[in-house]
Amino acid sequence: MPSWRNARPTSRVFRAGPEAGARDGMPANLRYWLLALRPKTLSVSVAPVLAGSALGWAQAGRLHVGVALAALAAALLIQVGTNLHNDVADHERGADDPRTRLGPPRATAEGWLTAAQVRRAAAAAFGLALVIGLYLVAVGGWPILLLGLASLAAGYLYTGGPRPLAYLGAGELFVLLFFGVAAVAGSAFLQSGRFSPAGLLLGLLLGLPAAGVLVVNNHRDRDNDARAGKRTLAVRFGPCFSRGLYAACLLGPFLLLAPLQAELGRGGWLPWLALPGALWLVWRFLRSPDPRTFNPLLGRTALFQLLLALLLAVDLLAGPVGGG
Repeated sequence: MPSWRNARPTSRVFRAGPEAGARDGMPANLRYWLLALRPKTLSVSVAPVLAGSALGWAQAGRLHVGVALAALAAALLIQVGTNLHNDVADHERGADDPRTRLGPPRATAEGWLTAAQVRRAAAAAFGLALVIGLYLVAVGGWPILLLGLASLAAGYLYTGGPRPLAYLGAGELFVLLFFGVAAVAGSAFLQSGRFSPAGLLLGLLLGLPAAGVLVVNNHRDRDNDARAGKRTLAVRFGPCFSRGLYAACLLGPFLLLAPLQAELGRGGWLPWLALPGALWLVWRFLRSPDPRTFNPLLGRTALFQLLLALLLAVDLLAGPVGGG
């Protein structure tokens, strides 16, 4: 059995350098930017906006397509800015040493992109999100202003500032709140003009698997993070805690379905179609001794959240909402 400390990634796609891009027709520089953006997990910001907009549509009886698309763009840009800022900040704090990193390599740490380039790109993403946010504020008023400013600040403080959230063990809570509750409730508010208990429940329901994506990442990287002083929950409490937390993040949403459906005044069976996928992912997490297997598991966890959001959205649009 390979040790967590000595196992090394074997992906030729990521480690091959500029030649890899030449072989598949993709310019090397573009490949490096795609690595920095982390496209496999960008669905984490898409899923709550889709479900939240569907909830708002079901509550209000109409959908403002332009508003929904603007909310989706703003959410994606905040996640992109957070990812890029994380790429730089973790490198500068020594958490992404290419010699020991088990996950996909980071563009700044590998020297493919300079810290200044990535930092400017992060600022541009946050700036564009702010511009789009001005339109959303015009639609939703001061609640959206407060929500947007809090989301931008949290995206920066995740790995920025003197006490980054990710280094204090608050990363999973950050994801639950901003890529779950805030994104769902804000998207629903933009469509219906009101916050509701259903929005909170739906936000928690989708925020849990989003946090599960980070649990996979932190469980895989716990040894490297510990050396860099990054006190994630996986570092603080160990692998057994991570396994239990992941199971809670993947199975917890199904415990919230009954209260959500009670709040909405009706029930639906569609979201339960995602349960076998959740059970399979938990089984894979519990049964995987090799840290390299957590790289595909991370992306599959993000896809599970998106699947659950799509099933919930279809269920919400299948009939009128009686409560919430």
